[in-house]
Amino acid sequence: MSWFESLVLGLVQGLTEFLPVSSSAHLRLTAAFSGWQDPGAAFTAITQIGTETAVLIYFRKDIGAIVSAWFRSLFDRAMRKDHDAQTGWLVIVGSLPIGVLGVTLKDQIEGPFRDLRVTATMLIVVGLVIGVADRLAARDETGGRHRLPKQRKTLADLGVRDGLIYGCCQAMALVPGVSRSGATISGGLFMGYKREAAARYSFLLAVPAVLASGVFELKDAMGSDHVAWGPTLFATVIAFASGYAVIAWFMKFISTKSFMPFVWYRLALGLAIIGLVSADVLSPHAAESAD
Repeated sequence: MSWFESLVLGLVQGLTEFLPVSSSAHLRLTAAFSGWQDPGAAFTAITQIGTETAVLIYFRKDIGAIVSAWFRSLFDRAMRKDHDAQTGWLVIVGSLPIGVLGVTLKDQIEGPFRDLRVTATMLIVVGLVIGVADRLAARDETGGRHRLPKQRKTLADLGVRDGLIYGCCQAMALVPGVSRSGATISGGLFMGYKREAAARYSFLLAVPAVLASGVFELKDAMGSDHVAWGPTLFATVIAFASGYAVIAWFMKFISTKSFMPFVWYRLALGLAIIGLVSADVLSPHAAESAD
């Protein structure tokens, strides 16, 4: 991997990680359209450490309060009723599905799931799901024509059931094209959460799973001769900087705007990929890693 490739891929990772468009799909497509090798699951996991560091810094007050309350709840029974302590436990519970499936489906994630036809299908299907969830949320917020607005839930309403559903939604993002934020935010909207609450919890829930994945891949990569460490670390820094900027923009955007621009983008991109593959202009296995 060249330094220019790492710059481009780091930017792609940072710009798409927190938007409901699938960063893994865009990394895969960037390599395919550029004639580069697929950066691979290890590159994606390691550069995600950069984007999750951006989450840690942006939400540092929230995360600090959650971690502190959770640790105190281990020794102080009274603290177990504290909202931050309960959120810490729910993040752990919600991380279990992706942890279990990430280990058991590792070969599929690094193999068949990277087929561009799978990616295109997921872009379209999940795009439609996000669109429906967004319309339902908008209807609740405006009250439609003949009814009062519905009071949507905040993170104070989060319980074990909703935490597990969030976790199952996040686990779907193991398939390129799904999008971690897209799956978890749309899941939150279907459960009746406010847009900002769903997005905030989506980012918080991703931290342990993504960091664990990055460390796991980093451990395996340490003994590999196939990882270009200089460019990969450079891409990780670029992903951190661009990812932080995107978080700040996205949290402001969702407070007043619809998700529909992302839905139309996903549909157009998915259909374009299917068209190119069907016309033999693009191979479904284009730019796949030789590893």
